[in-house]
Amino acid sequence: MIRHATEQNNFASLAVALVLLLFTAAVVDEIESTFGQRLVEASLVLTLAIGVWSIKKERVWFRTGLGFTAATLAVVLAGLVVDLAGLETVRTLILLGFFVLTAWLAARQVLFTGPIDENKMIGAVCIYLLLGLVWAMLYLLVLAVQPTAFNGVAPTAWHADFPDIVYFSFVSLTTLGFGDVTPAEPIARFLVYLEAVVGQFYLAILVVSLVGIRLSDMKRRG
Repeated sequence: MIRHATEQNNFASLAVALVLLLFTAAVVDEIESTFGQRLVEASLVLTLAIGVWSIKKERVWFRTGLGFTAATLAVVLAGLVVDLAGLETVRTLILLGFFVLTAWLAARQVLFTGPIDENKMIGAVCIYLLLGLVWAMLYLLVLAVQPTAFNGVAPTAWHADFPDIVYFSFVSLTTLGFGDVTPAEPIARFLVYLEAVVGQFYLAILVVSLVGIRLSDMKRRG
């Protein structure tokens, strides 16, 4: 974790946290302990928060070892309460809001401030990964309302569906379309093709624009 996150280095920690989150989604089915799943989930969500939300503040209480541990335990306990109360949809809505807000904060720094540098290029990749996670949360919400919304995904506990849904989201975002998981209901299909359009638009327009601006800056300085 970066000790002092600034607008020149914050996206490196965010990118690492996002990759770790996606890797955890790939191996979470191997973890037998529900508490272990919650602990990993809470630690990574807090790491994402540190990566973006410590930009404007040099001293954030949960950046200390004790504060980070306390915050992690608080999120774990909150997750356990949600599970006991049977409010998994609330958890999904909270995570959806978190990822949307994180993507918005990242976009504000990447798109609307100053010249393009290496950190902002990493930030552009982070936004792309966050888009996949935003749609994953939307798919989980649809699955909670319509258990038959997707072929190849049996509606079970949140942490059991999460790896498959994240996989499907990024397959849709990149338009790979393997076909082992497919949308079966109209709302699910709408979200899938909307994600594909947004993903391709982002790659074709936004990232290319960032690269172009960066090259133009280099030419002017040269």
